[in-house]
Amino acid sequence: MNRVVITGLGIVSPIGNSIENYWSGLINGRCGVDYISKFSTKHTDYKIAAEVKDFQADDFLSKAELKSTDLYSQFAIFAALQALRDSKIKGNIQPNRFGVYFGSGLGGISTVDTEFMHMIEQGTRRVSPYLIPKIIANSAAGLIAIHCEAKGPCIPIVTACATASHSIGEAYKTITHGYADAIIAGGSDAGINPLILAGFSNCGALSLKQNPYQASIPFDKRRDGFIMGEGAGALILENYESAKRRNAKIYAEIIGYGNTCDAYHITAPDPEMTGCFNAICMSLYGLDNYMANDIYINAHGTSTPKNDKYETKVIKNVFGSKAYDISISSTKSMTGHMMGAAGAAEAIATILTLYNGLIPPTVGLYEKDIDCDLNYTPNVAVKKNVKIGLSISMGFGGHNACLTFQKVRKN
Repeated sequence: MNRVVITGLGIVSPIGNSIENYWSGLINGRCGVDYISKFSTKHTDYKIAAEVKDFQADDFLSKAELKSTDLYSQFAIFAALQALRDSKIKGNIQPNRFGVYFGSGLGGISTVDTEFMHMIEQGTRRVSPYLIPKIIANSAAGLIAIHCEAKGPCIPIVTACATASHSIGEAYKTITHGYADAIIAGGSDAGINPLILAGFSNCGALSLKQNPYQASIPFDKRRDGFIMGEGAGALILENYESAKRRNAKIYAEIIGYGNTCDAYHITAPDPEMTGCFNAICMSLYGLDNYMANDIYINAHGTSTPKNDKYETKVIKNVFGSKAYDISISSTKSMTGHMMGAAGAAEAIATILTLYNGLIPPTVGLYEKDIDCDLNYTPNVAVKKNVKIGLSISMGFGGHNACLTFQKVRKN
């Protein structure tokens, strides 16, 4: 069985489009939530989202590529190229041993919205010939493979908000068993558009608060729903021996992965949280020598009334009374819910927490909820040298994923 380490990171997010800016935003509690600028919200109940700012796809894509790619794929390519550059793996790996596991929860949904309106208003001949390659959920994975010359296994995973975490976990298993030496893993979504926000609002999932700084407030008593975010996160997972041979920078080692389903309801979480409990326990399998004070958990923490209450419950069920000694935070308080990209952005936050010895805060957490009584690191980052990091993800359909990382052992 091969050990697997993280040797490259890349991000496009509402609080920064580089790892340096993203991490600075996290530890300084910078909130990326603001009033929607992509379309008019004059006649809607929802006014705010966590949009990506200052993103210039023409810096790395040709005019032809811009016309034929949806924004979600553009986010994905940029994050992957960052991770590739960070890892310095290009030229140090055989292309047929280099893979891509990259998914999306929504695919090219903004293109669907735009092209449907073209058809209604101007007729079928006005629909873009690039419609299909722009909207399919495997486009990002295929385009990353092209741009990064990765000719090994290439799989897009779609499990809603758990997409990126499952992509990372399945990549970990693939390298562990020797089917690839390195894989670019992660997820991307660009779903801030009228159709998607209307759908989430009408099913009661979105926050309808008007103040951007009091809307995405995980574990706070006033929470009333999530805030839509967007972006992409990419990680280079690599066989430890390969990384060691080329003297690569290693951020952390991935040591566990849990993957389960609630089999309960298509949108609502199981109140008993049995599936999530099992996913966390699976990711911790074989990890015996640790103290609760050594652990950091990046919670799914969506800011919905049920999720945060149930997630608190499952952490207590896993760790018992030791749960109160664990440092926890929800970085969705700053990025909003990046959907299919969330698991990658949060895995990166977890890895950087281990690497830098700083716990990012949960911003906007001021009013305590009796059902959410753990240490969620409210508002201010905390210096703490944790050794184990867990990243928890849950998605519509009852999908659960948990990734466990640790500081790298020397032998």
